[in-house]
Amino acid sequence: MNAVHASVDDLRQAARDYLPRLVFDFVDGGAEREITLRANTADFEPLRFAPRVLTDASQIDTGTTLLGEQIALPLLIAPMGLCGLVRPQGELALARAAQAAGIPLVLSTTASHALETVMEAAPGNLWFQLYLFRDREFTRSLLQRARGAGYRALVVTVDLARGGKREKDIHNGFTVPPRFSRRTAADLLRHPGWLWRMLPHRHQTLGNLVGWGGQDSNVVALSTFMNTQIDPSISWADIEWLRSEWDLPLLVKGILRPDDARQAVAAGADGVIVSNHGGRQLDGAPSTISVLGSVVDAVGGAGEVILDSGVRRGADILKALALGARACMIGKAALYGLAAGGEAGVARVLAILRQELDVAMALTGTHRADAVQRDTLQD
Repeated sequence: MNAVHASVDDLRQAARDYLPRLVFDFVDGGAEREITLRANTADFEPLRFAPRVLTDASQIDTGTTLLGEQIALPLLIAPMGLCGLVRPQGELALARAAQAAGIPLVLSTTASHALETVMEAAPGNLWFQLYLFRDREFTRSLLQRARGAGYRALVVTVDLARGGKREKDIHNGFTVPPRFSRRTAADLLRHPGWLWRMLPHRHQTLGNLVGWGGQDSNVVALSTFMNTQIDPSISWADIEWLRSEWDLPLLVKGILRPDDARQAVAAGADGVIVSNHGGRQLDGAPSTISVLGSVVDAVGGAGEVILDSGVRRGADILKALALGARACMIGKAALYGLAAGGEAGVARVLAILRQELDVAMALTGTHRADAVQRDTLQD
């Protein structure tokens, strides 16, 4: 990673250059016409700061607390499946970079590497993301494994009653692992760096799911079986069940409505994550920043509120904090860094966002990330 990367957008371009098109589109794309995907970033733009001057900006503190833990930035790396498809290190590189930056990583149920392996690689403030499966005993076993390995919080994703229609993946003939065909061979061969790294690791798997339902480590069989196990009948009673099974912080991810946020807290959640799955599920859902304020008002201090989806700048983080978020999550931005330079690329993304947040705070007269006020933004 020798080029100068001044922004997350620069690293996105580096990821595009490094990855075959079908893998880049899998990372970067959204559902159907990508209306929500575009809105996630575009809707930050109309928000304008109301900067204070002459406030002594010599000392800026980007740290905050989240679920009672001190973190160096109001930021987390979001749960994402099959990160080993970007670089073989996958979640191991993401976790190490997050640990070095002093922020949490949320590990996906569908990670390439098993939750125990990731904790061994980067012990510390790791959270675990869970899908509720029809097989409740297997779901319980994942909870027990996460608890035993030392994961500090549970994030349950609730916006996957059906898989979103991702048309770029359909057009590209995307499969896991990518297969050589007349349709894909030229694309793969144009990216020899990725191909050279991936060939020894072409037998991808879903590390947390190996052995479930008698399946071996074959990623296609595991993915197919998992898709039959996603439970579309989940309800608030299942959140209450999870609360009874998990004695550490619990957050509900996929909230876009104030009434759902209130219900999540009433069901026992310690917080909510305002998320539309990165624009990968329901196209036409609102951007997360556009509904953040109403969700914060609905929760009313009864739990933490985290913003997911669309963050590309440190200024975006400050805008979300001004609207009441405790922290933000990044997904695609972290994967751009992973593609561009492995662990060092992820570290570069986090350093860029930290530096941009520091500048935005200084120039708005904001001294502490844990005390950002609503009037940091214009009405």
